Amino acid sequence: MKHPLIFGAGAALLLTVGMAASAIGQAQQAKPMPSGSTSQLDTVIAGSWREPANRARDVYRHPKATLQFFGIESDQTVVEINPSAGWYSELLAPLLRDNGHYIAAEPAPSGGGEAKRDDSKLHKKFAADPIEYGKAKVIGYDPKAPVFGAPGSADAVLTFRNVHNWAEAGTAPAMFKAFFAVLRSGGTLGVVDHRAAPGAKLDAVKASGYLPTDYVIKLATDAGFKLVGQSEINANPKDDRDHPKGVWTLPPTLALGDQDRAKYLAIGESDRMTLRFVKPAH
Repeated sequence: MKHPLIFGAGAALLLTVGMAASAIGQAQQAKPMPSGSTSQLDTVIAGSWREPANRARDVYRHPKATLQFFGIESDQTVVEINPSAGWYSELLAPLLRDNGHYIAAEPAPSGGGEAKRDDSKLHKKFAADPIEYGKAKVIGYDPKAPVFGAPGSADAVLTFRNVHNWAEAGTAPAMFKAFFAVLRSGGTLGVVDHRAAPGAKLDAVKASGYLPTDYVIKLATDAGFKLVGQSEINANPKDDRDHPKGVWTLPPTLALGDQDRAKYLAIGESDRMTLRFVKPAH
């Protein structure tokens, strides 16, 4: 026997509250990314969660073309090395949220293990928006003996403007060997860094933040990688690489403050190499 529907004042109130709660719950859930790598990248680049100051750097960093050049797809496991405050995290973590895995690897304060720096800019970014970043993982590593996950567990390792720091610290070879270890056969290593003038010697330029391209390529090939592509996506012909405080003279750091500020803003960010390597299949 079917029961008649009775809508008294109490029932109507419960129905209204229930509908409102449902609407709130739906609004708080992240929308699935559209299918297709191009539309997915367009969606995350236009994401409302991105910081305005970060969005302003797109003109220099070309994130869509860069990630497409590296072959990043939404169902991959991607390890980003030293994301700092998370410029690329704002794009990669939401892109990989539904079907992939985003792992941010930071130097651990005491070396190795899970990163515990809950007060870091990256942790704060993730905590502030659990909808977009809730599945992102942060791991810590020992810079002297880096490990970024189980062997063969990642589809891609990406690092943006970090190799010059490792070159200065003498840890670059160990880092590249660890990249090789965590990648599956056929996996991608994507590198972007400040590019020294052709023919420049490492010892002469590394303190400036710029690196010879052949030095970075050798780091990767010595670790076992194969170079499969070089791109001019992040080139800047306005950058003559001759600045009082090296690459940090240019935006976004602007190490000289207001001195010649307009000049350096007109140059823009540094001239950069963009390199794609693969771990050969065995």
